[in-house]
Amino acid sequence: MSLKKFLQKKGYCKIDLKVTATDHFEIKAKINGITGRFILDTGASNTCIGFDKVEQFKLTSEASEIKAAGAGGTNLETLISVKNKIEIGEWKKKKVKIVLFDLVHVNEALVAHNVHPVDGIIGADVLKKVKAIIDYDKSCVYLKM
Repeated sequence: MSLKKFLQKKGYCKIDLKVTATDHFEIKAKINGITGRFILDTGASNTCIGFDKVEQFKLTSEASEIKAAGAGGTNLETLISVKNKIEIGEWKKKKVKIVLFDLVHVNEALVAHNVHPVDGIIGADVLKKVKAIIDYDKSCVYLKM
């Protein structure tokens, strides 16, 4: 039995991933009904969207104690947005917390390698909720429904 058939019997749905020139996995997701392009990042503790995309994804924000660290450095200022709806393929979840921070450095690095900029990052918080299983060989992720 293939991994796909085994996981589908266990209630998982398959989502195709695009491998970028920077060897990141790119995934499409809807935030509050708006489709966007995201990096699937198991090393990111939180799902994030750039400050410049707040209006696009209909996010409301409030002050946050979270300090981000990543490609842009450490101790980066953030905001928090709660009660968001996220959809990845057939999987849907309401009341998702999203961290907002400056993704300019991330996108500049992607563009420097001829990769389109992204709207944000799908992080380990969501991946844990959906009991995600990444198939690196087939460039896909399975999410528990």
